[in-house]
Amino acid sequence: MIDVLLITFLITLFYMAIANRLMTYIKVLSLQGVLLFVVAFLQLQKVIPINLGLILLETIVVKAVVVPLFLMYILRRNNITREAEPFLSNFYSLIITTLIVVLTILLSNTIQDTHLDKIFFIVAMSTLFFGLYLIASRRKIITHVMGYLVIENGVFVLSLAIGNEMPMLVNLGIMLDIFASVLILGIFLNKIGDVFKDVDVDQLSNLKDV
Repeated sequence: MIDVLLITFLITLFYMAIANRLMTYIKVLSLQGVLLFVVAFLQLQKVIPINLGLILLETIVVKAVVVPLFLMYILRRNNITREAEPFLSNFYSLIITTLIVVLTILLSNTIQDTHLDKIFFIVAMSTLFFGLYLIASRRKIITHVMGYLVIENGVFVLSLAIGNEMPMLVNLGIMLDIFASVLILGIFLNKIGDVFKDVDVDQLSNLKDV
């Protein structure tokens, strides 16, 4: 069951690679939060109830509900156009995403560790690299925020492999990263939205020291 959920999570990366609208990205992030909630629930059965509750709260409330709603607020607040405006076409994005997954599978095969759960490793590393690609291949700053959140999801998937051993440390670290990154970058976007009508990374080249 967990393997099916992780493969579904991996499929969402391909869908995000060919999506053109920002609302689609937000919906995918929300879906990833739900998937992580179910995976965490199934994977961390040995964790004490309070830690498991915090981890599940983090996934279903923060990742699946709060963060998507906050991103939608940013879109409305800054009147950002709904198009993602990638530098590359959907075809090339799909090819690059496929290469990321294939290379991650090859990398996992070179690691000889009996304690390594390869499906978690493949999904986690593919998500990390895809998040970096999303940041590099999209014009709008808000898509960079979404790319960072994808990277956070990848870190969370990787942490689930050791969650039974260090649940509180993993939970607190990821929760802090989510709140700090989203809130700070949200304020950053709001300030830029007061200056630029459309938040595009190309606009940053116009900023100069006074």
